[in-house]
Amino acid sequence: MSTIQVHDKKFAPSIPAEDILQQVRRVAQEINRDYEGQSPLFLVVLNGAFVFAADLMREVTVPAEISFVKLASYEGTASTGTVREVIGLNTDITGRPVIIVEDIVESGITMAHMIERLRSQNPKSIEICTLLLKPECLQVKLDIKYVAMEIPNDFILGYGLDYNGLGRGLKDIYTIIS
Repeated sequence: MSTIQVHDKKFAPSIPAEDILQQVRRVAQEINRDYEGQSPLFLVVLNGAFVFAADLMREVTVPAEISFVKLASYEGTASTGTVREVIGLNTDITGRPVIIVEDIVESGITMAHMIERLRSQNPKSIEICTLLLKPECLQVKLDIKYVAMEIPNDFILGYGLDYNGLGRGLKDIYTIIS
């Protein structure tokens, strides 16, 4: 791994792919244990969580379905603070255990918005599963059951996360340096 440039920013290697996959496997084992005998619905937040979700689903052994929703609150390297729903949920979740799969939880505003919307549809339960958590950035109280890794408040890309549309396909995670 070496320093890379995406658009006008430089990024340094931060988390190698091997470390990411090890944590994804750990989270999948926790889900397999907690949902034994159940069939959860994984609700994946696009675009960033698609890589995490693909690797996670390969490790999940309980019978499960997957669906996708797209929420947006980012422009460039900063959150706009406003959540815009782009593609909605089209699966009936009444009485079902739901696991929201997210790439990164920072302020928690997106998750709080999504949980509020989902609760109105009477699921059995709602849990959050995130690849990355920035605990010092949380602005709302969330109970996040499955966290692959906690990271500092740095802008990152790779493994599904982007900077203005680029960098999602990188296997490793990089941190902005300039």
